[in-house]
Amino acid sequence: MASSIGNEKNVNPVLRISQLDALELNKALEQLLWSQFTSCFHGFKPGVLAHFEPELKAFLCLILWKFTIYSKNATVGQAILNIQYKNNLSQTEKYQPLSKHQKLWYLIFTVGGRWLEERCYDLFSNHQQLSFCKIKSCISFGSGLLKLCGLLNFLIFLRKGKFATLTERILGIRSVFCKPQSVRQVGFEYMNRELLWHGFAEFLIYLLPLINIQKLKHKISSWCLPVAVLYNSENTLAAHCRECSLCGEWPTMPHTIGCPHVFCYYCIKSNFLFDMYFTCPKCGSEVHSLQPLEYKIEMTELHV
Repeated sequence: MASSIGNEKNVNPVLRISQLDALELNKALEQLLWSQFTSCFHGFKPGVLAHFEPELKAFLCLILWKFTIYSKNATVGQAILNIQYKNNLSQTEKYQPLSKHQKLWYLIFTVGGRWLEERCYDLFSNHQQLSFCKIKSCISFGSGLLKLCGLLNFLIFLRKGKFATLTERILGIRSVFCKPQSVRQVGFEYMNRELLWHGFAEFLIYLLPLINIQKLKHKISSWCLPVAVLYNSENTLAAHCRECSLCGEWPTMPHTIGCPHVFCYYCIKSNFLFDMYFTCPKCGSEVHSLQPLEYKIEMTELHV
């Protein structure tokens, strides 16, 4: 395989999207392997794996490392996309596989670091001594610092296209194509269109529940069609109390909110509970107080 790659100058650079796809495929494989492993214990008592979950995940990742990085210098995701790791620290221009030290440190950084992050809380949570608290705080600080460095490394990767992860940059391992002619051709037009519409749909799903459509509609209508000033008098109430301003029917248990309009008790109460900034749909008045309307209506008016 080393001879098939040949001179480094003739090796086609690996696209950024190919390197990111390889990382996503690796994560998907780990999740699939873990789900298949946990399905073997469905007949056991629930939570039987909870106490040893970090160790079991580390053991499965160790097996993956043995048959991927250690044996073939490539992860499963890289092998699918015709990519493998190259020792970027070598002085020669020809392809050089990873050294044993690089493979072991890769195992320590990826598997060991993940295990320590998941297990450190349980290791030091039951100890209240000052020394253990200091160790826990140091580990938390170190984890945050590594995440910050990983973010900076990702920004540099987007700029230069090398070393997608912080581990690759520290160990000096680089992703290259196994065969120079196997360059992935990507049609970005369809991908960009899908990303654009999915992003726009997610933005609308997040934004629309935050907008009070009813209040906005009343505000716009008040600008376009100014409402005349109404006075809270007995004659005005007599003109508006024959129908609910919300449902349009004869008001049941009529109530008023401080404006000349009348509402059914259940209509105004449900709308006010749903929206504490509810305003009258007729005049735009806010709900100051919900008061029953004491106005006598003759029965003959029901047939008017």
